[in-house]
Amino acid sequence: MSSLPRRAKVKVQTVVSKDEFSSFSELSSASEEDDKEDSAWEPQKKVPRSRKQPIPKECKPKRVRRVKKTTLQISDGSEGVAVKEELNNSVAIADVDLEDRKNKLDTVQTLKTAKTKRKNSAQSPSGQRTKKLKVDEEGNRASTMESGHEAAEMPSTSTMWEGACKKEENGDDFTFGQSPLKKMKTETCPQGQPVRLPANATNIKEEVEMNWDIVQVLSERTNIELWVCANIIRLFNDDNTIPFIIRYRKELINNLDADSLREVRQTLEELRAVAKKVHSTIQKIKKEGKMSECLLKALLNCKTFEELEHVSAPYKTGSKGTKAQRAKQLGLEGAARTLLENPGQLNLLSYIKPNVKGLSALQDIETGVQHILADMIAKDKDTLDFIRKLCQNRYICIQSSLAKVSSKKVNEKDVDKFLLYQNFSCNIRNIQHHQILAINRGENLKILTVKVNISDGVKNEFCRWCIQNRWRPRGFARPELMKILHSSLDDSFKRLIYPLLCREFRAKLTSDAEKESVMMFGRNLRQLLLTSPVPGRTLMGVDPGYKHGCKLAIISPTSQILHTDVVYLHCGQGFREAEKIKRLLLNFNCSTVVIGNGTACRETEAYFADLIMKNYFAPLDVVYCIVSEAGASIYSVSPEANKEMPGLDPNLRSAVSIARRVQDPLAELVKIEPKHIGVGMYQHDVSQTLLKATLDSVVEECVSFVGVDINICSEVLLRHIAGLNANRAKNIIEWREKNGPFVNREQLKKVKGLGPKSFQQCAGFIRINQDYIRTFCSQQTESAGQIQGVAVTSSAGVEVTNEKQGKKKSKTAVDVVLKPNPLDQTCIHPESYDIAMRFLSFIRGTLYEIGKPEMEQKINSFLEKEGIEKIAESLQTTVHTLQVIIDGLSQPESFDFRTDFDKPDFKRSIVCLEDLQVGTVLTGKVENATLFGIFVDIGVGRSGLIPIRNVTEAKLSKTKKRRSLGLGPGERVEVQVLNIDIPRSRITLDLIRVL
Repeated sequence: MSSLPRRAKVKVQTVVSKDEFSSFSELSSASEEDDKEDSAWEPQKKVPRSRKQPIPKECKPKRVRRVKKTTLQISDGSEGVAVKEELNNSVAIADVDLEDRKNKLDTVQTLKTAKTKRKNSAQSPSGQRTKKLKVDEEGNRASTMESGHEAAEMPSTSTMWEGACKKEENGDDFTFGQSPLKKMKTETCPQGQPVRLPANATNIKEEVEMNWDIVQVLSERTNIELWVCANIIRLFNDDNTIPFIIRYRKELINNLDADSLREVRQTLEELRAVAKKVHSTIQKIKKEGKMSECLLKALLNCKTFEELEHVSAPYKTGSKGTKAQRAKQLGLEGAARTLLENPGQLNLLSYIKPNVKGLSALQDIETGVQHILADMIAKDKDTLDFIRKLCQNRYICIQSSLAKVSSKKVNEKDVDKFLLYQNFSCNIRNIQHHQILAINRGENLKILTVKVNISDGVKNEFCRWCIQNRWRPRGFARPELMKILHSSLDDSFKRLIYPLLCREFRAKLTSDAEKESVMMFGRNLRQLLLTSPVPGRTLMGVDPGYKHGCKLAIISPTSQILHTDVVYLHCGQGFREAEKIKRLLLNFNCSTVVIGNGTACRETEAYFADLIMKNYFAPLDVVYCIVSEAGASIYSVSPEANKEMPGLDPNLRSAVSIARRVQDPLAELVKIEPKHIGVGMYQHDVSQTLLKATLDSVVEECVSFVGVDINICSEVLLRHIAGLNANRAKNIIEWREKNGPFVNREQLKKVKGLGPKSFQQCAGFIRINQDYIRTFCSQQTESAGQIQGVAVTSSAGVEVTNEKQGKKKSKTAVDVVLKPNPLDQTCIHPESYDIAMRFLSFIRGTLYEIGKPEMEQKINSFLEKEGIEKIAESLQTTVHTLQVIIDGLSQPESFDFRTDFDKPDFKRSIVCLEDLQVGTVLTGKVENATLFGIFVDIGVGRSGLIPIRNVTEAKLSKTKKRRSLGLGPGERVEVQVLNIDIPRSRITLDLIRVL
C-alpha cells in the first residue's frame, strides 16, 4: 500500500462527513477534561480566551500536547497497560511493536502539520479542533496503510476490539446512533489481545441516568459475571450481532451460548425501557408541578414497571387522587409527621373544623392521618425491601379455582381442559412455567379465578418490625396515637402493600414463564432448522387431501421443479392412480416420497405403505417419510412464493415446499414466519414482540452458522445472514445479476448499502465456492492483462490500480483485478486473514491445501509440538480466534455441520393405534418439546407423550453431538408404551434411550 499516490490519501479524508467528527470532537474534549495527565489543558475554558489570540499560536501548543499524550499511551501500551481507567474497559492492549508505532506517529505529525498550514485563518477555535481531530484520525488511518503490514487490510479478531477501545478513550460515555464508518475508524490499529479485567472495572454510563448501575442489576438478574455483562453491553451498543459475537468475540463473553446472550440482551432492553419510562414520568410530574425530592428519589430507584406503577399511580393525569392525597389537601400531613417525630406535642382536636368535610369530627381526622401514614409506609424503600425479603423465606402460594360466575359463552369443552386447575394450590417457588401459562389462560377465558395467598404470619411479623424499628415514634405516644399507628400499618399492608406484592409475584411468574416458553420455542426451532439435509436425491412431495386430491411435486437434486400433478387416492380411484404414480417415479428415477402430515396424511401413508409392501414400484426401492407441513399453506399464497414459482397453482406450491423441507430444511423453512412452524408451547399467550424477536434471532443464528454460498443462495436465505436485511440482500442479488458472480469477499464492499459495519458482521458467514468461480476468474485474469497502470496487491485477494476512485458509480470491475482467495470458502473472518497466513507459514502449508487431509495432518503435528496457547501468543491473538482459523483450514470445502445431526426417518410399513400394546418398544422421532414433556411421532397417526419426569440425564446420549441439553425436534428415540387411552387418543411413553 506504500506506493499509493498522495492524492489518493487526501481523497480518503473527503469521504467522511463533518457530522461524524463533530460528535467525535465533543467526545474527545469531554474525555480530555477528565484525564488527570492532561489536567492542565481544559478546552472548554480556553474557548472564550482563544478568540483574542492568533490562531497559529493556539494550534501549536495543542498539537504538541496531543503528541505527548499519544507518546505516553504508546510507551504504556508496550508494557500491556489497560485503556483509560475511568472508562473501566474490559480490554487491555499487549505486545505492541514500538518501531511501527513511532513511524505512524511521525506520519500523523507530518499530516497534521500539512493540514494546519492549509487551514483558513478565519475559522473558529471549535472548528479548528474538529478539523484537527479529523486529521488525527485520517492520519492514523493513512499511516497504518503505509506501515508495510498486510494487517492493514485484514486486522485480527482482537484488533477489531482494540479499535473499539481506542475510540472509547476519546469519550466518557457511549454515543448511540453513530455511523458505521466512525465505529470502524481504528480497525487497523496494531494487534492487541483482549483480556479480562477485574470485576470492579465495569461502570458504563447510560443515556438515561438512574440511582442503580445497569451492569450490576444486569449481572444480578442473569447470574453472569460483571465484566462479561459490561463487555456484552459494549458489544451490543456497537451494533454487533449475536452470531458474530458467538463466533468471533468468544473471549469477551466468557464462552456464553446464543440463548444466554439473547437473555442478557432482552433483560438489558427491559432495564432501558424502565429507565426511559421513569424519565418520561419525571418530566410529566415536573410539568404538573407535583415533583418533590422524595418522589424523585423513589422514581429513580424503580427497577421494574410494577414498582414504577406503584410510585407514580397517584400522580396520573385525570386521577381523582388517593385517600392520602385528599387528606394532605385538608392539611393533615403535618399531624402525621408529628405523630412519628414528636407525638407528645400532637393535639388532634386542634385540627377539627366543623364546617369542613373530612375535618368535622375527631374520627375523620384520625382516619385522614391513618391514610397519610399508610401511604408513607407503602412507598418507603426500606419497608418494601424488608417485606420482599421476608416473603422470600416464607410460604407464599398461588391458588386457582373454578370461577363462580362463569360466562355463558364459555364452552364446556374448554372448562374440561382446565380440570387440573379447578382446585389448585402450589408454592410460588415450586410452580412450573407451563402451569402458570395454563392458569393465566384459564383466567383470561373467565373459567378460573386466581389469587396469591400470603399467610397472616408474614403480616404479623411485618407489623411488629415496623412498630419496633422503622416506624417507631421518636417519643412517648399516647395509646390513642399508637392505635392510629397500628391501624395505619394494617391498612397499608391490606390496601396497598399486599396488592403490590400480588402484582409483583404474578408479573414475575408470568414473565419468567413467557421467557421460558419463548426460549423453548427457540430451542425447538433451532433443532428443526438444523435437521440434516438429504442432498443428491430426486424427491416426490405429496400434500395429502380427500375431495380435492393429493397434490404431487417432483423436484430435482438441485431443488428444481421437474413435474407437478394431482392424484385422487381416496375417491375409489386408487388403483388407477397407482399406475400414474409408478410411471412418474420411474420416469424421473425417484425413490423417495415425502408426505405432509396434514389432512388425509394417515390414509395416504397407508396407501403408499401398501404399494411398497407389494413391491409395486419395482425395480425401484421406494421409501417414504412424514414431514410437518406447518406453514406450507400460508407460504404457498405469499408474495415470496408467487415470485419464486410464478404461474403455479398455490396447492401445488405446498407440495413443492413439503419436498424441499427434506432436501434442505433450513433453506425452505426460513421462507415461513417462524411462529407458523408450530414447535412451541402457549405461543399465542406470550408477548408476540418477544416471540418474534427471539425466533428471528434464532433463524439468523442458524443461517449464519451454516453459512451461505453467495453466488447461488436465494434472496430469502441471504436476508437472514447476520448484518444483512431485506434491502441489503436485494442489493447483493442485483449486483450479482449485473456484474456476475462474486469472486471474493472484498467485492461485497462494492454493494450499495453495505458499509464497513455490515461487512464486518456478515463477511465470516458468506462463503464463495472456489470451483464455481474458477471459470469466471480465468476469464478475468485474461482481461486483467490488458489493464494499464501499476497495481498493488493486498493479501485480501484484490489488486487495486492507482486510479482515483471517487463516486460509487466508478467502482466497476475495470478498476479491480479480481483474484479468488481460498480463505473465502472457510469460516475464517477477513479480519483474521493475516493471522491465518502467518499460521500457514508456521506449519509450512499453502492455501491450496485447505480442507485436504495433508493440511489436517500438518496442523495436528504442529499443535502437538507447540501447543495452541503458545502458538496463539506468538501470533498475538487469542486461543478462540486461532481455533476458528484451525477449524476453517482443516474442514473440507463442502463441510456442513448439520450432517452430524438426525436425518428424516424413512419407512416402508405402517402401524395402527389399535396394534399398540402396553410394553411395546418402538422407535420414533421427536416432534415437539415442551416444559411438561416430549411429543414423539411413533408412526401410528397420533404423537405419544414422554412426561418430563421420564427424561433423565442418564438416558440422554453423552457421546452423540448435541445441540442442546434436552431433547428437541428431529431426534430419534427408542421408547416403551406405558399407557394407551384410545377414546382420548392419548399414548404415554417412557424414554429408553436416544438413538
